[in-house]
Amino acid sequence: MQVTKKVALLLLSLVLFLSISACSFGGNKDTIRVSEVTRSIFYAPLYAGISQGFFEDEGIDLELTTTWGGDNTMTSLLSDGADIALVGAETSIYVYAQGATDPAINFAQLTQADGTFLVSREKLDSFEWDDLKGSTFLGQRTGGMPQMVGEHVLRQHGIDPHNDLNLIQNIDFGNIPSAFASGTGDFVQLFEPQATLFENEGIGHIVASFGTESGSVPYTVFMAKQSYMESEVEKLEAFTRALYKAQTWVEEQPVEVVAEAIVDFFEDTDVELVAQVVDRYRSQGSYATSPLVQPEAWDNLQTIMDQAGELPQQVDYTELVNTSIAESVTN
Repeated sequence: MQVTKKVALLLLSLVLFLSISACSFGGNKDTIRVSEVTRSIFYAPLYAGISQGFFEDEGIDLELTTTWGGDNTMTSLLSDGADIALVGAETSIYVYAQGATDPAINFAQLTQADGTFLVSREKLDSFEWDDLKGSTFLGQRTGGMPQMVGEHVLRQHGIDPHNDLNLIQNIDFGNIPSAFASGTGDFVQLFEPQATLFENEGIGHIVASFGTESGSVPYTVFMAKQSYMESEVEKLEAFTRALYKAQTWVEEQPVEVVAEAIVDFFEDTDVELVAQVVDRYRSQGSYATSPLVQPEAWDNLQTIMDQAGELPQQVDYTELVNTSIAESVTN
């Protein structure tokens, strides 16, 4: 009887120990709130990092919210509604130029090129950029990176976007694909998966990549307020370490494996279409394979903004880019 009591007490103690241990080790995750500017296959490494458990492995409970638009995303960050914003690097320059006392600092890049494609209504056997002259062109929002990059590429090919084209920019971002599908425009600048979907359905034909033509640029980056950068170094290091693992994983895995890993983030999207888009983006180097933002890419960003008349002031690379975290996890 005495032995039975001892065994019972021992088992009870073991259960209590395991329960306390589970609470101690399982409940110590650091919550990081991330606001993403949109939901896009362009951001595949982020979703892969979540689905493959890379953030969880680093002790991060990642709360991801889609805030739909650069203004909303930056408002979320600056008002402490998010710890990290995933958005275009140009927004950090806009905020800085407005005299922010706690500016947004770029600490890791997710995409390193523009993600849009030039889609023609007619199938062209041999596309030349001069084919655009005199055409009706469905562009993107004035001041946004897609439009600025688009204009930059057009100028590189001797086309004045505001004089050589019938440029339409008064259609809301979400309605551009449907406007083209209904017959508006000879050419359109589209993100994926819409570009590939239109090509598959015979609505349009991809004739050029703005990302390939424009070169390296910190197109979509993770940024945090300077105060958060200073107070939460270990959190950001863990986040960036997980991101780097995800970037490497996406680069190395077959596109079908990547597509299966992220398809649940895209409701009603066929996994084969996701694989097509991942293949297109990866083959042209759209996904950054390292979180480190390069000085040349930062300079290219400001050149593109300046040409578009949207650069409020030149900002030194070291002023708004923090490389210490990315360097610590990649070296």
